[in-house]
Amino acid sequence: MKHRFVILVLLGGLVTLAGCGSHCQPESPPPVVDVKVARATRETLQAEVNAPATVYGRQQAGVAARITAPIRRLLVRKGDSVAAGQVLAELEDRDLLAQRAEAQAAVSDAEATLEKLAGASLPADLERARGQLAAAEAAFNQAQKIYERRQALYEQGAIPGRDLLVSETELAQARANYEVAKTSLELLTRQTRDREIRIAESRLAQARARLAYIETQIEFTRLRSPFGGVIIEQYMFPGDMARPDAPVFEVADLSVAVARAQVPEAAAGPLRVGQPCSFQPVDEPDRRYAGRVGVVNRAVHPERRTVEVWCEVPNHRNGIRTGMFGEVTIVTQTIPRALTLPLSAVEFVEGTDRGLVRVVARERAVRVREVATGLRSAGKVQVIGGLDESELVIIEGGYGLADGTPVRFREGAR
Repeated sequence: MKHRFVILVLLGGLVTLAGCGSHCQPESPPPVVDVKVARATRETLQAEVNAPATVYGRQQAGVAARITAPIRRLLVRKGDSVAAGQVLAELEDRDLLAQRAEAQAAVSDAEATLEKLAGASLPADLERARGQLAAAEAAFNQAQKIYERRQALYEQGAIPGRDLLVSETELAQARANYEVAKTSLELLTRQTRDREIRIAESRLAQARARLAYIETQIEFTRLRSPFGGVIIEQYMFPGDMARPDAPVFEVADLSVAVARAQVPEAAAGPLRVGQPCSFQPVDEPDRRYAGRVGVVNRAVHPERRTVEVWCEVPNHRNGIRTGMFGEVTIVTQTIPRALTLPLSAVEFVEGTDRGLVRVVARERAVRVREVATGLRSAGKVQVIGGLDESELVIIEGGYGLADGTPVRFREGAR
């Protein structure tokens, strides 16, 4: 009996061990996760709007002639710096110089006539007036015939329109001279010395006005820069026919470069004139030129759905050239001493400004913490509440870790 009892006890023990299996082994500790941690920092955080932009001059104008005439000489070339009012080119002016000499002679004659009329006797004045009327009438008839002949030639295509226009001008002058001479004689006949003198004064004023007109036309043969800047384009050369509808030069004022950006409509809401901005050229990624917003267009481009914004950048060293392409960055908000974390440290709740961070406790175990966030910019996020800046936060390797998970620092706390 005793031996049977021992055997039963041993068999019961074996059965018990077999039934326990792996459940009776001691539990293994959870794995330690390698993470990267950092502390929240205080720094200035800025909200920015970025958009592609092209550079233009603060002022830019095409310099064209006011009259039609051949270019005699160019005084500047493409790339030259020019001052306001500087002569850029000279046009042919010999015909105008001849007209000026004629007008000056007419002024002298009118002045002498007025002076003589003021002290001359009436009979002598009357005879002279008759002679002037006869000469004016002959000149008028001659001008009429010349005009009719040239009009016929113009209709046949034998002469250019400019010759016909000259004839019309000469005919109009001859008619005016004839009318003046006729009126002068009539006044003298009626013994009206005062009116005679007024007519002479009128002729003098007419002669002076014509001289002033010719002087203005001569001034138009000198093409001047409307403002100080740089010649960025040259379209014509000596011998070309300058005309009002075709510029000879393009002048740009690059003392202040204007980077014109096209900002998406959805991002243009916070943009205001005076906000700080900067321009970064594509071919100079290490350079950034600071400026201020000068224009925010009140209209949206109907096709691109963008708003044009001008970033005006001082260009004292002429480092920026017109036509350069790059990116404009506009600062719309600045928060000094904001408590910030890398964006990778926060698991945001979709559609809200709240999220979860994982803080490392002293025992190097994870503690999940809910935080409220604010501005996000340049890979950083502002933490408004729920976190102390002295705490260590997992910034890499912590996604999905539960409370109490042990961790090991891949890199030391910052």
